Amino acid sequence: MKKLTLLFLLIVMSFSLFASSNNEEKQTVTDELVIYAYDSFTSEWGPGPQIVPLFEEKYGVKVNMVSFGDAGSVLTKVISEKEAPKADIVIGIDNNLLAKALKSDVLKPYSSDTVKSLDKGLQFDKKSSLIPFDYGYFSIIYDSKVLSNPPKSLEDLTKPEYKNSLILMDPRTSSPGLGFLLWTISVYGDKYLDYWNRLKPSILTITDGWTSGYGLFTQGEAPMVLSYTTSPSYHIEYEDNNRYKALLFEEGNYMQLEGLGIVKGSKNEVNAKKFIDFMLSADAQQIIPLTNWMFPVNNSVELPKSYDSALKPETSLQLDFSDIEKNYEVWINQWSENAVK
Repeated sequence: MKKLTLLFLLIVMSFSLFASSNNEEKQTVTDELVIYAYDSFTSEWGPGPQIVPLFEEKYGVKVNMVSFGDAGSVLTKVISEKEAPKADIVIGIDNNLLAKALKSDVLKPYSSDTVKSLDKGLQFDKKSSLIPFDYGYFSIIYDSKVLSNPPKSLEDLTKPEYKNSLILMDPRTSSPGLGFLLWTISVYGDKYLDYWNRLKPSILTITDGWTSGYGLFTQGEAPMVLSYTTSPSYHIEYEDNNRYKALLFEEGNYMQLEGLGIVKGSKNEVNAKKFIDFMLSADAQQIIPLTNWMFPVNNSVELPKSYDSALKPETSLQLDFSDIEKNYEVWINQWSENAVK
């Protein structure tokens, strides 16, 4: 009887290995990869047009990179295609959208020696459904030629001297906008709407996205704008201009980690795994600082000189993704009904 049982197990194991091998062979023969990413990643000045050709040349894979607005729009697109996925890789889902991504069950976890080698503090998804490829800190950027006495805290922003001085983004349509909303919640907790009420007089406008908001700032419409601590590095690198400064606040600055992941049901899964490992390599990571204007997750990358001005706060703020998952809709609705009126 024991011999029969052993024989049965061997047959089952052999069948499983055969099936797995066939599946692997089927995946490895593909030479395509479909990537969904946010607009700035795929734009001519973004990292995509530099990283993708390197990957294509190294692995002989043809990449079709498609953009869908900001990261929230990209995730929405992937969710809408859940029953018939068209993408293999999704890029740009950050720690603030992690809960929504996990709840929708559209990503397949992936791990490798390369993924495991990342700083544990940056691995915001313990199951590696989303793998970090860069990170940064939200900050208020100010024009030092206009503002001689910049605020030192979120609370300072509410002072009368900063009336109509601040440009923010809408958290319903912008990941920096969502990041600032979560920043205020992480500091003020249940009293965050009271803070927004105090902040209202200081807000000149709330734009749909970062590009339009930052554009108004550089046009001189207001002396302060929501962006990242790395933003002044751009002006130093390409304009030799150091008038724009980032602020580290007494309460701390909110951290953003951007990730990429394999879409569940990917038709080119082996290539997707290769792309993730390539995105974490020094060849790809060294492109991040001067294109995506974020810090690379690969510590071997030497930052450009312009990043000497890119500040890292002593206190890095983040909300637990489970709290975001539980309260996301409530917070967005409350903000929409109260903070912008």
